[in-house]
Formats: sequence, structure tokens, C-alpha cells
Amino acid sequence: MKRRIAVWGALGALAVATWGCGGDSDPQGSSTSAPLSPASSGAPVSEAAEPGAPASADPGTGVATDDTEGSPSPTGNVEPAPAAKPGAPSSALGAALAAALEGAVERGDAPGEVGLVVDRDGVLFEGAAGQLDVANAVAMPVNAIFNIASMTKPVTSVAVMQLFERGMLELDDPVSEFLPGFDALEVLASDPAVAIETVPATTPMTVRHLLSHTSGIGYSFANRAVAQLQAARQQAGPPANEWELPLLNEPGARWNYSASTRVLGLIVEELTGESLADFFEAEIFEPLGMLDTSYAVPADKQSRLPTLHVRGAGGALQEGPQNAPAAATPPFNGDGGLYSTARDYGQFMRMFLNGGVLGEARILSESSVQLMGENQIGDIFVELQDGGNPGLSLPFPLGAGVDKFGLGFQITGADGAGVARSAGSLAWAGLFNTEFWIDPQRGVAATLLEQVLPFYDEGALRALSEFEAALYAGLPPSK
Repeated sequence: MKRRIAVWGALGALAVATWGCGGDSDPQGSSTSAPLSPASSGAPVSEAAEPGAPASADPGTGVATDDTEGSPSPTGNVEPAPAAKPGAPSSALGAALAAALEGAVERGDAPGEVGLVVDRDGVLFEGAAGQLDVANAVAMPVNAIFNIASMTKPVTSVAVMQLFERGMLELDDPVSEFLPGFDALEVLASDPAVAIETVPATTPMTVRHLLSHTSGIGYSFANRAVAQLQAARQQAGPPANEWELPLLNEPGARWNYSASTRVLGLIVEELTGESLADFFEAEIFEPLGMLDTSYAVPADKQSRLPTLHVRGAGGALQEGPQNAPAAATPPFNGDGGLYSTARDYGQFMRMFLNGGVLGEARILSESSVQLMGENQIGDIFVELQDGGNPGLSLPFPLGAGVDKFGLGFQITGADGAGVARSAGSLAWAGLFNTEFWIDPQRGVAATLLEQVLPFYDEGALRALSEFEAALYAGLPPSK
């Protein structure tokens, strides 16, 4: 079997190396690991560059620089590449990250994935391994468009902070000031598997509670009590949204992953008079150059959608179609529904690394970015979610019992909880095992994107761990 992998040659030219592995071909093992040329995001070189995109690559690495030399020209000619910037990651890092992606595919952790690492200045590494479509032997491109599910939540949180900066809301405003149905909340006071008993809530639910997932709202797929409450409500009448059910606890008392960010989306739409789709596009995506991020995937981009895989009882991955709308239609949810690329989300992460600004686009004030990354839940901790629906999710997240939560982000605890990222890193993930983290201390951020269920699949976690370990093993020593 022979495997083909795209690498950057000594002069910055994209070359294809082939080595013998005992057979003719192995499309699932195909891998691409290279920064894009100045005029591409996985697109032809003749297209315009994305705002903030790096211009070229250090030779022989997956390391981007800000120079314009050393990348393929539209005619295929190659100019000599400049030397790497002082302190830039070595060529060994690009190779190690590419190997981590390839290893995940070879182990069967994922049929295909895309990984990206950025710093404040641009893309350090961008690579893809495996297949976009296994049945049709389509290799995974670096510009694949993923359903990022709950990686929508940080975007909604940014929108809320923009309204906060404009004086349209305060973080400790009661939710009832903006939306009906939040002024007479009830709190669960019994085991819903036995009986449903409630007591009136004594603490108003605030915007801060929603941003930090301490509102008392839950998710049925992640919490058995919420699933039982929803089932009981459905037996008695029309199904209810999670925020229409009794709260799991008094607001502020405990951390529960929840549909709180969907409520935040409703607040944004109520205060702005715009749909979330329109607000995101005008205030976040367009300024950051996130050209492939939307609540829909247009018809001419649908070929970049990876298929969805589900891990069966025997451990095998079963492939199915990825059905994405070609046109964005309401309702637009604040807690999920966006499609994006690794490169686009890299722009979003770089904005945080730069204190709320990217290029000439100021998205948030530096003080808001700092506030979002500070502990907002006091003495309590992120709690393990038991996975009320194991077909969708296994228990999560990493860092439960140790990590804190800010305004839209999980914050890595001081002991690291078995991860390589620095204490104080900001992170979250999406249901289909799309992951990201932002490490302000080391000045880097990364995302690893798959389309696999259930969430927190063992293979997906192993792939994440290997990719993260390879990154930090290859970074220059912290100062």
C-alpha cells in the first residue's frame, strides 16, 4: 500500500512525496499539511486572500510567515522562501502535527480531520488527513466545511458582549427584562424519575448566569433529569424547550451545560431587531474575514462538507450523509447551527489572542476579552455531565471538577487536568467532536475538527490529546 502526503519542499513549493506501505493506494490515509499560499484558503491561487491570512510558509514546515515570498505563483513558479522568523516553531513541529493527524486516521480514531494552529500574527500550521467522503474516496481538504454545533456558543457570547459594550444590557440584568416567561421561575425539588415537585426560585436569572452556564437550565442530551422532565412534559402536552422546564437549581448555585446560550441568542435578536444570522455576519464574520461561516452551506460549497460518522457498538465507524441547508432560514439558534472551516475559526481565535482586534477590525474591547476569560462562577466548578443520551454524547467535559467557566468559555484549571495547554486557556467544543482552545499565556490557539458521534468518543479524545501534545512539545520554551 502506498500513501501520499502533501508537504512543503525546501523552496516552499508544494510537493507530493510517496513512500511504500505494501499496496497500491490508501485514500483514507491521505493527508495534507501545509499553510496556504497568500491568495488561498484552500482555494485556487488566483483568488483573493482572506483578511488576516498568512502570506507564506517557512520552507519544509507547516509554519506560516507574514512574508509574501516562497509560495507558489499562479503560473506554478516558486520564489525562494525567506528564513523562519526568530522564535517561530521549527520544521519538526509541522511534521509532528501532520503525524498526529495521520496517526488518528490510521488508528481509526476518525475517518478524516482538519487541524489548525494560529498565533497572534497568523497561521502556524494547517493540515488535513483522511477522507471527506469515505464511500467515494474523496480526500479531506483543509478548507472542508464542518458543522461546528456548540462552537457557535462563543460567537453568540461575543455578540452579547458587543451589546454590553454598547450599553444595551448589563451582565447582571435579569433575563425577565428582555424576554417573557422568566419572571416566575420554578426549581426542581425532587427526583423527576419518581415525581416532579418544584419550589419557586428565589434568585433572578441574569445574563451573567446564561453566559456562564449557571442559570439552572440544562440540556436533555447531557443531563438525565432534564431528559426525564422533557419526557414528562411531552406526555402531558406539547414538548417544551429546556428553558421552559423547571430549573435544575437556583441560578448561580451550580454549573450545568445548557441551552442558556440559545436564550442569549433570543436576547440579541430582541434587542437588535435583527436575526442572529444577520447580526453575526455584519458584526463578526465580515469584519474578521470569516467567509465560509454561516447557518447554511451554499450549493456551490456543499462538496466541501464531510460525511458524518457514528461509532457503532463494536467500535466501527458507520458513514452517513451530512445534510446542511443550502440557504439560511430561521430560526437561528445561539447555541448551535453554524458551519465553518478551521481557517475561519482561526480568525475568530486570533481576535481573542489580540485582545479583541484583528487587523483593522475591532470586535471587542480588551477589557471585555479579559472579562470573558475570568472565572465567573465563584467557588463552584465545571461539573461532569452524565450524558443523558449516550448515542449523542458520552460524559463530558475534560476538566470537570477542576476547571472554571468565564463568559462563554471553559477555563483550564491550574493543574491542567491532564491537558498540555496552559492554565487560563479558554475552550469549548461542538457535538460532532469539533474542538478548540485559546492559550493566551503561550500566544497560540488551535482547533481540531471532525464529524463523528458520539461526542467525547474515545477515538476523538485520543486524536485531540495527540494533536495537543504534539503542539506543545514543539513550541519554543515559554518566557
